[in-house]
Amino acid sequence: MHFLKIKNTRKTQRCGRKLLSLETGILISEGPRRQHKLKGNMAASLCAKHGLLSSTTFRIYSLRRKIAPKGVCIQRAAEIQSVRASTNATVVPQHSEKYCLDLVRSRDYDGFMSCLLLPVEARRSSLALRAFNVELAQVKDSVSQKTIGLMRMEFWKTAIEEIYRDDPPNQPVSTELWRAVRTHSLTKKWLLRIVSERETDLNDRAYRNIQELETYSENTQSSLLYLLLECLGVKNVHADHAASHIGKAQGIVMCLRAIPFHSSRRKVYLPMDICMLHGTSQEDFIRGSREQNVRDVIYDIASQAHVHLEHARSFNHSVAAAAMPAFLQTVIIEDYLQRVRKTDFDVFHKSLQNKNPLLPLRLYLRSWKKTY
Repeated sequence: MHFLKIKNTRKTQRCGRKLLSLETGILISEGPRRQHKLKGNMAASLCAKHGLLSSTTFRIYSLRRKIAPKGVCIQRAAEIQSVRASTNATVVPQHSEKYCLDLVRSRDYDGFMSCLLLPVEARRSSLALRAFNVELAQVKDSVSQKTIGLMRMEFWKTAIEEIYRDDPPNQPVSTELWRAVRTHSLTKKWLLRIVSERETDLNDRAYRNIQELETYSENTQSSLLYLLLECLGVKNVHADHAASHIGKAQGIVMCLRAIPFHSSRRKVYLPMDICMLHGTSQEDFIRGSREQNVRDVIYDIASQAHVHLEHARSFNHSVAAAAMPAFLQTVIIEDYLQRVRKTDFDVFHKSLQNKNPLLPLRLYLRSWKKTY
């Protein structure tokens, strides 16, 4: 009688070669089987028995377990957890540092040389800042649609917010930038201003006047110099004033240097007011014209860069010596202005497309003299 009672209360149902207990959900097989597959069913069944799960929920859970691929096992779950853990892990510092160094060396060689002459305690952070600037600068020329560029800019806006919450994205430049922010307490406003101005520049149109070009240069190049000064521990109004003019001069020179590249892609970004003043059209630059009116446009724009450079140097005696390494870009600006003057302001001259082999030596001498 006792045997019959147990037999009635533990009714079982045979499905093929598997024996499934309706009450416990335990798999009883005729040989070695992967019994761990139904551990979840057993737990769910017990919960349903004690009222923790509804019968409907239990049936859905059991059906999902039955239709799951047979290859799913505990080892596979462990692999998935391992992949997720590696995805959320922080980038190895050595790898992120090397990534930024290689990126700046390949995309911004002049900036790379300047970084090498900075004090050791600021060198790594300056490379991170320049790598960040390169990442933003190459968006415009690397995307085929403006929407894609806006998405990448939005990524960097979010990344900056996360960096200041000590939760940087798993990306080499972001990791190095987070380290620089934590080490030198960099101002978030300058980083966001660089991103916002680069985002506006995705409109892909020429500057209406020289003031627009100066504003763009102030918000990008000057902001970068402000951050470099913070890496050097310099907080001085005269240094900031000099950085503002140096950044504007650098932005104007970069616009001139990029003319052959942009012309090859049938694009012109020179200030329209100066072009109209000398009767030149965008087609003249696209064709690589070397007429006098084209040279006059280059002369006017280069002269404005020279004015900013001289204005910055007027603060030379008021700027602390610790700020001088951040202003080594003046050597590169001055070098290009001298070379373009020797070609009679022909930006398409072949000599301007080659690097000056004496530039590293000039940078070293200027660094040794502690002047800009």
